[in-house]
Amino acid sequence: MVENPHRKLFIIFATLYFVQGTGQLSAGLVSQPLRSMLRIWEYDSGEMATFMFLLGFPWYIKPVFGLLTDFVPIKGYRRKSYLILSSLLVITGFLVATLVPLTPAFATGILLVMLLPAFGIASTDVATDAAMIEVGQPLGITGRIQSAQWAAIYGAALLCGVAGGWLAEHGQLRLGFLTCALLGAVALYIAVFQIQEKPRPELQRDQLKRAIKVLGEALRTRMVLLIALFYLFLNFNPFSADVLYVHMSAELGFSEQFIGYTYTISSAAAIVASVLYGLFAKRVPLRFLLHGSVIFMVLSSLVYIGLGTQASAIIISLAYGFVYMITFLTQLELASRYCPPAAAGTVFALLMALSNLSVSLSSIVGGRFYETWKLSFGVDTAYTLLVVVGAGFTLLCWLLVLFFPKKREE
Repeated sequence: MVENPHRKLFIIFATLYFVQGTGQLSAGLVSQPLRSMLRIWEYDSGEMATFMFLLGFPWYIKPVFGLLTDFVPIKGYRRKSYLILSSLLVITGFLVATLVPLTPAFATGILLVMLLPAFGIASTDVATDAAMIEVGQPLGITGRIQSAQWAAIYGAALLCGVAGGWLAEHGQLRLGFLTCALLGAVALYIAVFQIQEKPRPELQRDQLKRAIKVLGEALRTRMVLLIALFYLFLNFNPFSADVLYVHMSAELGFSEQFIGYTYTISSAAAIVASVLYGLFAKRVPLRFLLHGSVIFMVLSSLVYIGLGTQASAIIISLAYGFVYMITFLTQLELASRYCPPAAAGTVFALLMALSNLSVSLSSIVGGRFYETWKLSFGVDTAYTLLVVVGAGFTLLCWLLVLFFPKKREE
């Protein structure tokens, strides 16, 4: 049997993404236990979404991390140094979180402590992607490394769905924090001993000026603006994870463990979608993928109107996980095709930051309207209205696709 010469690279970058997927506060191991704790503290869906929005702040400024790792080396290292610092932030933040009082009176303190690993994971994401491109591009294996990374991050989601449900069911949030800290130590080991990088000269002032100039020009181009609007509307869904969690737990009476199972089922469907996308996407025109993914995303959102029993929750989770992943991968391909090469990394980070910001803002809007409409129209009508509004914003993306050029612009 011939050994794959790049296997070590696949393992390194997949492991970094597995750690990231487990530690991410919005969808990782502690996301459900954290929301469960807030619900026990009698936070409504709007207040819960606001708390999670603030925790997501580092993800909205990813372009800053991109500029730092590209143009501000530390001791000559652009990737290795930032991966080490990010891993230390993750470890420190989660370890401190295991020690602070988990009480409503200390909610602000918990938020500030959790921002440490939030910054660490967001900057790790940017530095990992930059290192992956730098290492994989000369070898022509960036696509294969990304496949390994996304398989790892959704493999983490499979485990986090079941384990997170158990932690929430038994009130073991501190155990989740400790587990994430230990995984952060794994990332630190990789950053110190496995990431190979040659030292580079320190920053030259004209380099950063030129980068900012190119970035400004890129942000004024028609295609980048169209893609930015596409990302904004596709991810602005007031029917959010926070509303869905509150509806399933408080209104439908699903157990924490079963809610965790639905996350796992959705992740399994996403992994299948990733594999199929990798096999067949190149044979399908991008415009066809865009039209199809948006329409199916609208339909997969509308099926949530039928959520009522555990059986329906399982079927809906399967359908949504599959369609969402196809749509997300189409977003990534859209950005990678049209981002100007001179500022591709930073523009890509900017688009991802816009996507994260849109998700978080829509969660706040959805949570507020859900609580208000419950009082005016009742729980079922409020829930249905939010699903329809979310599908409507997604439908706006279909209109934007009509303005995309049929061929790539130079």
